[in-house]
Amino acid sequence: MIAEFGLAALWLAAALSLLQLGFGVAALRGGEGFASSVRPIAVVQAVLVGAAFLALIQLFLRTDLSVALVAENSHSQKPLLYKFAGTWGNHEGSMLLWVTVLAIAGAAVALFERSLKERTLVATLAAQAAIGLGFYAFLLFASNPFARLNPAPPQGNGLNPLLQDPGLAFHPPTLYLGYVGISIAFSFAVGALITRDVGPAFAKAMRPWVLAAWILLTLGITAGSYWAYYELGWGGWWFWDPVENASLMPWLAATALLHSVTVLATRDGLRAWTVMLAVVAFSMSMVGTFLVRSGILTSVHSFAVDPRRGAFILILLALYIGGALILFGARVGTVKEGSTFEPVSREGALVLNNLLLCVILALVFIGTIYPLITEAFGTKLSIGPPYFNSVVGPIALALALAMAAGPLMRWRRDRLFEVVRRLALPGGLMAVALVLVFVLAPGIRVLPLLGLALAFGVGAASLAPLWKRNLRRTPLFIWGMAVSHLGIGVSLAGMAAESAFSKERLVAARLGETVSVGPYAIRFESVDPVAGPNWTAIEGKLTASRGGGSFVLRPQARMFSAPPTETSEAAIATRLDGQLYTVLGKPDGAGRWQLRLWWKPFVTLIWLGGAMVAVGGLLALIGRVRRERRARRAEEGE
Repeated sequence: MIAEFGLAALWLAAALSLLQLGFGVAALRGGEGFASSVRPIAVVQAVLVGAAFLALIQLFLRTDLSVALVAENSHSQKPLLYKFAGTWGNHEGSMLLWVTVLAIAGAAVALFERSLKERTLVATLAAQAAIGLGFYAFLLFASNPFARLNPAPPQGNGLNPLLQDPGLAFHPPTLYLGYVGISIAFSFAVGALITRDVGPAFAKAMRPWVLAAWILLTLGITAGSYWAYYELGWGGWWFWDPVENASLMPWLAATALLHSVTVLATRDGLRAWTVMLAVVAFSMSMVGTFLVRSGILTSVHSFAVDPRRGAFILILLALYIGGALILFGARVGTVKEGSTFEPVSREGALVLNNLLLCVILALVFIGTIYPLITEAFGTKLSIGPPYFNSVVGPIALALALAMAAGPLMRWRRDRLFEVVRRLALPGGLMAVALVLVFVLAPGIRVLPLLGLALAFGVGAASLAPLWKRNLRRTPLFIWGMAVSHLGIGVSLAGMAAESAFSKERLVAARLGETVSVGPYAIRFESVDPVAGPNWTAIEGKLTASRGGGSFVLRPQARMFSAPPTETSEAAIATRLDGQLYTVLGKPDGAGRWQLRLWWKPFVTLIWLGGAMVAVGGLLALIGRVRRERRARRAEEGE
């Protein structure tokens, strides 16, 4: 009965989504009596779809093999955590999570948004219902998560072993929350365009959602990068995989949108930019959904293999993006210019940032989509790291330089001489770092060299807004900006150091042999069989020595029976100056075992910086919300 209850709740939620859209349209056409019903409908819809998702979780926890989705993606012997996270570790479950978060976000807007005009809010909720309706239709007609099997199989197929990791419980939900936050921003933009209400009030209402989405996307991408790094056993932290790019592209657009909406909310500028970027950001989240859920890609991240599902999502993609672009083209002429500013100003620097972000976004989009287009015409083409690193790397460094200068500029208008003077200290540190790295590592490549130098400059410039301030009385959002920008510098340093100084060894070693990599001597001690809850493994014992100290690493080659899959479990030792990364391969039949070893100096700075960026965003979000609440209370007190 749980499956039937979940399916019924999903149908009712879809019906309410249609009703929410219909009432919203009726209210915008003059039916004032309909407007008061839109908010409660959004709340009830969220309760129903939330109940459907909880029902699916219960089916997975119980391993109800009479449900096709559970039988295809679970197993009675699977650990409880992976039964729970396996709810969304598949196509149908992940799409139900998507629409659940979408509905809950819409309910939050209905319950808590009070600053927008009622008409604009109704238009926003109607737009949100239109988005949800397409995904409800997709679930109910093409990807039913509650479909029954008769007869039920005696045992399930199990979850992809590469997904049997705690990262599955964190990474996908965080990304979906980010995607849905962007959809809310898109709905705000559509609502404001429909009612011709693009201005600071609309931007202030949208900004917390953009900022929250950006924080969650940052966390999701950072966690996903580290998950792939330690789980796949390839030793890399970013592979420019199309599915990785599918999450990066919305983040790039959301970063540009965040800058733009801040200018509109605080300085009443960049009105058209803000609306356009909201459309672009949502478009990129839809493109990402299509790439991952359509079956067009074969990846550990992607689940769907039915081309009919891909066609369904492609139709939704065309409807939503095409409709939004048509609306933007029709109404952009009604968007007033807003306040003007000089090129040498903080607004000017933010526009430059946005332009560079959009260029990077376009290059990543082309590199991701073009091979798919050529393959559709019968020509297979691979575009990988050499393309992305060579075309994106230099622009990313220019972006970091512009980001360092932006916070040091004044709003509206500034003088170039004064900006140069303020950049003297960060520029000096950058020059010193450039010389030191070049002298100490004369063979370093150009991009890592510039990246390390820029990291110092960005780090110093990020703290400049705190200079000569009373730190106790500094607004929290200023702290947030400083911490986020500093996090970019930290990540940049980690990326450059890993690229420039990593050492790799691939050897065939006998028991008792010692192999060196970087500053470590690694002795291959033994190989032993071990067993886990739903796997068996061959485990190597490696003793790593450096400077008189030693420690043991135990990489594994695992075998899962449901489904039958072999995986490599890397053993990683983290130290202040980097990570030692070890992978056990197969025997060669002559008494030797393949060992793959890496020494990665300061690689952990990549993820530390990503966490700092997200923490900075959270500080900014809290600071902005507090300030707006105080302002609202002051207005009500008057």
